[in-house]
Amino acid sequence: MKKLSLFIIVFIATCTVALAQPRAIGMRIGWGIGASYQHSMGEKNMIQADLDIAGFMSIQGTATYNWIFPIAMKGPGTFNLYAGVGLGLGYAWWGDLIGLRRGYSSYLGRHWGLYYGYSGRSNFGCFFVGVAGQFGAEYNFKFPLQVFADFRPIIGPCFYKKGYGYFNYKKYENWEAGKARSTDFYLSGLVASSIVIGARYKF
Repeated sequence: MKKLSLFIIVFIATCTVALAQPRAIGMRIGWGIGASYQHSMGEKNMIQADLDIAGFMSIQGTATYNWIFPIAMKGPGTFNLYAGVGLGLGYAWWGDLIGLRRGYSSYLGRHWGLYYGYSGRSNFGCFFVGVAGQFGAEYNFKFPLQVFADFRPIIGPCFYKKGYGYFNYKKYENWEAGKARSTDFYLSGLVASSIVIGARYKF
């Protein structure tokens, strides 16, 4: 009973300290749109969690741990650079469009029906997961508003439904379900919602 009571006290104290740290919530806009949440972990660190409609073709969630580098400047506000690393995952309902188009520049126009959704069936959706790297800059006004810009690519694979996915364009005469590669590098993760600007309300 004493151990349980001690655990409850420590848990409540931890939550109280966490909730007392500055937080911010807002929107991100780039090649896509999303929601962004930032939670301070002291003066030099913070955690950022984002949920995006990335590239208007996928839904993705990311969480990064960031180190903050304050930049001295005159004026009422504060300016920071930050960099961090974390994880990202999601689902692209049209698959990795950049990866699928790789090598198809002269072939797509004539065979779009086969390319998109395998003879008209939309089965090119893929799940993706990877390491998220982040570098950005933020300006904090004296009132509770923060504006920012950052670059946050996701590097990792995408996984297609078995029998569909990225085809080897050099062997397009054999475009059959069984010939498809079910795993490929997620190239869209390098650009989809990677470069954004946004604003957050601080509380």
